[in-house]
Amino acid sequence: MGFHVPDFLRPSRATHHADELQVGREGLEPLLASSLSNEPCLPRFSESSEGIMRDIDRDANAVVTAAENRAVRRKIDLIILPLLIWVYFLQILDKTVLGFSAIFGLPEDLDLRGNQYSLVGAIAPIAQLVIQPVSSWLIVRVPHRVLMPALVLGWGLAQTATPFCRDFAQLMTARFFLGVFEGGCLPLFSVITGHWYTRGEQPLRVAAWYGTNGLGTVFAALLSFGLGRVGEGHGGLRGWQWIFLSTGILTVITVPFVYLRLDNDIHSARFLTESQKIGALERVRGNQTGSSSTKENWKWKQIREVLLDIKTWLFLGMALGNNLGAQVTVTFGPLILSGLGYDKYTTTLLNIPFGVMQYLVIMFTAWGAVRLRLKAPTLCAMILIILAGLTTLYTLPRSQNQTGGLLAGFYCLAFIFGCNTLVVSWILANTAG
Repeated sequence: MGFHVPDFLRPSRATHHADELQVGREGLEPLLASSLSNEPCLPRFSESSEGIMRDIDRDANAVVTAAENRAVRRKIDLIILPLLIWVYFLQILDKTVLGFSAIFGLPEDLDLRGNQYSLVGAIAPIAQLVIQPVSSWLIVRVPHRVLMPALVLGWGLAQTATPFCRDFAQLMTARFFLGVFEGGCLPLFSVITGHWYTRGEQPLRVAAWYGTNGLGTVFAALLSFGLGRVGEGHGGLRGWQWIFLSTGILTVITVPFVYLRLDNDIHSARFLTESQKIGALERVRGNQTGSSSTKENWKWKQIREVLLDIKTWLFLGMALGNNLGAQVTVTFGPLILSGLGYDKYTTTLLNIPFGVMQYLVIMFTAWGAVRLRLKAPTLCAMILIILAGLTTLYTLPRSQNQTGGLLAGFYCLAFIFGCNTLVVSWILANTAG
């Protein structure tokens, strides 16, 4: 597991198979191994004020008091969750500004013709798709404290280089590398969430960082509105160049903070005491996803099991459909609104309500998934709203007296992001190993 147990941590009983590994109060790594067991092993919380160690002595399984559980969760929420929220916000921001740059002169300055802008918008998702197998391998082999800053640095440099592109080929190259380094972001964040939180806690935490889709849209709109007006011509750069440059630099300077604050996993967490580490491990035993950020072996039988599982392909279909729609709103959203007859500044500001609606939909969806425990009906209801919005945009004529209806149809597309929240939390809740 890559974790060294000192000699004084003497296990009371162990076998070579991780499923059967158990130990008394002194062993922290065997407790971690038990969290990897394939047998259902749910965390048990006790209101008793007696300590954890008494119960470990009795049956080798920690009983975490309710107060200890709250204290551990609070620490994780204060240290790990803000990092996930901030870094995912940057990832969304760096992608979203492409759509705003399109109305501030990027296509004209780089002489993009025909479907070249569409290709620029598509190359990053294509790169993300191609790099997924490599990203999956890196997530289980590279410590998260190293991997996340490396990914952030990579896409930050690609974003910073974008305003200095002079033609279609250079822009495609920059966007390709942006996609390569962003490709591991969503799966890495999902794995980290699964490592630190119980299944019941995961939907709201996924919503917390995934909800930055909406916050990123709002901030990108405000930033583009300001730099589009003030930055135009300053320093020999156009407004769209300042937009890319500012977001790229913000991403790059975040890298050292991520490295200094992020811990690889529970047993190496610097912000938890030794007893809290035991409690944190006991909390997530029922997830059956493990608590270590790296694995010694790449198990091909698990890959084969994933490929033969019908749920894999159902989740793939849902994720593909949702993200195709999401990419349209990110890349072409500002262009769609400008096509309704608004100038570039009004178009930018009209994206703010869309971002707010994204955030509200994501948070409400997560809350409903936790409280009502009805993922499938909720997903179907949101799909109906999305279809209503698409139908409105397709059927209403582009005339001044239809502007309200067209805006309402466009804002309905915000429910796409609520679907993604459900799908991600659904995958986490139905995956072990």
